[in-house]
Amino acid sequence: MTEAAQGLATAKFTPRVFSGVQPSGGLTLGNYLGAVRRFVAMQDEFPETLYCMVDLHAITVWQDPAELRLRTRQLAAFYIAAGLNPEKAILFNQSAVPEHAQLAWVFNCVARIGWMNRMTQFKDKAGKNAEKASLGLYAYPSLMAADILIYHATHVPVGDDQKQHVELTRDIAAKFNHDYGVDFFPMTDPVIEGEATRVMSLRDGTKKMSKSDPSDASRINMSDDADTIAKKIRKAKTDPEPLPSELEGLKDRPEARNLVNIYAALSNRTAEDVIAEMGGKQFGEFKPLLADLAVEILSPITGEMNRLMDDVSEIDRVLGRGALRARAIAEPVLKQTYEIVGFLQP
Repeated sequence: MTEAAQGLATAKFTPRVFSGVQPSGGLTLGNYLGAVRRFVAMQDEFPETLYCMVDLHAITVWQDPAELRLRTRQLAAFYIAAGLNPEKAILFNQSAVPEHAQLAWVFNCVARIGWMNRMTQFKDKAGKNAEKASLGLYAYPSLMAADILIYHATHVPVGDDQKQHVELTRDIAAKFNHDYGVDFFPMTDPVIEGEATRVMSLRDGTKKMSKSDPSDASRINMSDDADTIAKKIRKAKTDPEPLPSELEGLKDRPEARNLVNIYAALSNRTAEDVIAEMGGKQFGEFKPLLADLAVEILSPITGEMNRLMDDVSEIDRVLGRGALRARAIAEPVLKQTYEIVGFLQP
């Protein structure tokens, strides 16, 4: 589809943002810089934004029920503490809006097995034990398409690793529209931007910062206190060379590039600007500056998360109201989908 055709395909749809994060483990700096901080910016740029705790996706691998409830609330607290305003953005947990799962079944019947077989995320997560993986993990991209299209979302902020799933969402929307002779679902655009959309490990600059890494020193957790944040940054892996004066000098230095990207993202600057200022500095001088900046930005978020988790009734009220607001958008979309498909409606 040409860019002009894409514009026509989405022109009739209200600009609307949807995205979500799995409540399936500890929250890291990668979640903040790679996702949630962009969510915060977009709530002021778009007329409607919906941000979800995707708990249906979380159970594609087994979750302890009590832990899942706790982590869902922690993620909601993180959203709010990081700057999402429940009066502007719609915040809710996915399972509280049944239309996600209902539309996902329709999309399971639209998507093709060959499309699913090309999804690299399933191969990465299932590994050598693909035969033992859940059907839910295999069908994950179809549910993600439903998450997005149940709101006719036009824009989805995602990391590079999820871009393929948004492309599949476009394929599903296009096939549904073609099969039924309608122009009902938009061609959603992935939004991938910023200096640290993919935050890397502090111990290995070639690997993504992950909550599942066995080394806690590889990541900055959103629950880390100021001393822990500073210590992890001081001990982050680097190389003996000083920072270069031009960005090209970071090409084969993944750990150095990662720290520069993190500094740039935290300071709302470009990596080029950071290098222009910091070029020539040794890491012994640069790391303390990065540590101070990280503590300044992250500590207030951690403090507010802790306050919210001390009385989860506020979180539950936000999520309950958010689910009602989300369903007000999702219900008519599902109803029209059912009519298009040919289901009898009560």
